[in-house]
Amino acid sequence: MDLKNKKVTVIGLGNSGLNAAILLNSIGADTFVTDSHDTPAIRDSHKLLEKKGIRVEIGKHTEDFIRGSKLVVISPGVEDDSPAIRWASESLIPVISEMELGFWFCKGRIIGVTGTNGKSTVTTLIGEILKSGGKDTVVCGNIGNSLCGEIPRIRKSTWVVLEVSSFQLEHIEKFKVHIAVILNITDDHMDRYKNFEEYFTEKLKIFQNQDKDDVLILNYDAENLRHLKDKTRSKTLFYSRLKVTNGAYIRGADVVCLANGCEEKVLSIGDIALKGLYNVENVLASALVGCLVRVTPESIKDAIRNFKGLSHRFETVETIDGVEYIDDSKGTTVDSTIRALESCPKDVVLIAGGKDKFSDYSFARDVIKKKVRHLVLIGEASGAIRKAVGDLVDTRQAKDMLEAVRMAKGLAKSGSAVLLSPMCSSFDMFTNYKERGEVFKKSVRSIKESYAKVKR
Repeated sequence: MDLKNKKVTVIGLGNSGLNAAILLNSIGADTFVTDSHDTPAIRDSHKLLEKKGIRVEIGKHTEDFIRGSKLVVISPGVEDDSPAIRWASESLIPVISEMELGFWFCKGRIIGVTGTNGKSTVTTLIGEILKSGGKDTVVCGNIGNSLCGEIPRIRKSTWVVLEVSSFQLEHIEKFKVHIAVILNITDDHMDRYKNFEEYFTEKLKIFQNQDKDDVLILNYDAENLRHLKDKTRSKTLFYSRLKVTNGAYIRGADVVCLANGCEEKVLSIGDIALKGLYNVENVLASALVGCLVRVTPESIKDAIRNFKGLSHRFETVETIDGVEYIDDSKGTTVDSTIRALESCPKDVVLIAGGKDKFSDYSFARDVIKKKVRHLVLIGEASGAIRKAVGDLVDTRQAKDMLEAVRMAKGLAKSGSAVLLSPMCSSFDMFTNYKERGEVFKKSVRSIKESYAKVKR
């Protein structure tokens, strides 16, 4: 679509909307931006765009900003019941996602990573593997920097490693990835979707436009993904921690790949710096992509050995009086908390709770019964979590993170762990999971200082 001198409206002024507007402006589109919120960050973006001659409204949506548009571009956080989208639909104006817009102008080959859990880690690790192999690489997407914002850096030789969320896939048309990776799909975002099937279907759009020259990588150990090989035109490869597959697997103590027709040891499990069994799966997926892109086993191993993980993903903060304090603030789903608990070799005091996404917390009953000795709840989902699992374990309520950490300190015994893994998003008490994790760390370190003074 030729957008020069055409009116295009962007809905949402976060990172995605801001960069979509700048890209549209750079190609000569008559760009409008509308956001129903009014925050300091949005006001800063407003000023930046107005300096470029882009018309912006914040704190509301008005139909005039939609009327006459040839195209509407939406940010991932904008839901279909937004009045702005309704006006666009009523006027038969095409609506696409920011990621779709970025794809239209992307010259490089895209590796798309999606899943309920682990996609940020795998996206980042694939990027590190490709860079280690000397590949021109851009890492972007749902991980924080949008595809539209990276377009000026992307050349034909560039590998674009893109973290893809279900929200970003809702309004795609031609978006196509050369290598698609689906890590897992479990219960999440039930506050946005009618049911799990709707959420699952949105995730599968990552490979809907692939053809025989493309590759779909699936986690064989996730039973609900195995059958997808029959639903795609692309070549399908599996990875598995539990059995030999046609892609990547564990043989003895080694990670082995079959990506290019021959069995090749890439590294030993002992080379993996990341903690947790689920991270072995993440390494398998990442190593397989590296082999497909023809990065040498030596370079793949170097990248994996040097990769310590991302902040707030099962990250040890401190050990105080024999108790390990672990920040897993990114554990915003029930499944991610299950994985974190399975990776704890000790008795656990679990801090959980936050904004309720209407998840089924009862899925965690078995692992909580096995691993958790005390449960400390925070946030608006406390009641729902207590109802689902509170009969299994001593359960307490804290008013904020500092009180939760202090409470956990009093309950934990030497040799155990205090784990923040909320099963919920953070927006009831914090700006995002990063702020929640930082507050947890600060609380832990304040307790460490107090403990050190007592010891003196």
